[in-house]
Amino acid sequence: MARARHAQRTPDAAFDAFFRATYPRAVAVARRVTGGQAAAEDAAIEAMAKAHARWRRLRDEPGRASWVLKVAANEAIRRLPRSPAVLAEIPVATDPAEQVAVRQTLGAALRALPPRQREVLVLRYLVGLSETEVASTLAVSHGTVKTHLRRGLAALRTSVDLPTREEWHAELA
Repeated sequence: MARARHAQRTPDAAFDAFFRATYPRAVAVARRVTGGQAAAEDAAIEAMAKAHARWRRLRDEPGRASWVLKVAANEAIRRLPRSPAVLAEIPVATDPAEQVAVRQTLGAALRALPPRQREVLVLRYLVGLSETEVASTLAVSHGTVKTHLRRGLAALRTSVDLPTREEWHAELA
């Protein structure tokens, strides 16, 4: 009986190694969404706590790190301020105040998207997974990912008046 209690208190070495490897990446992903270190750490630790609670199922899953990053991104989105200050045009933000306004605008626009579109966009563009990795992480087809990306980007462009890809290239030229 005492041995069983001791085994419950001893941290799982596999989870400990997983935590050390994944937590910094989860913080980085969440920081991209929230813009703040404290909120990012809160989101990342919440994602890691959820992974720990599901560790028996996640331990042998090849996409467990991607799952944690997705949960961290969703937790970060959930922590964004709820005031939908939508700008008519997204400026190139050099001033820190402008950067905050842009981040809040995009956060509000992301929250307005359907959950699957939001997940696909966050995993693809904030986490940096390939379309194939996003499909694997979400257990959907590659075509489904492409459809959600297209629809999600179109909705973001409409809600925050983002320039089209051609307009971005014209500005950079």
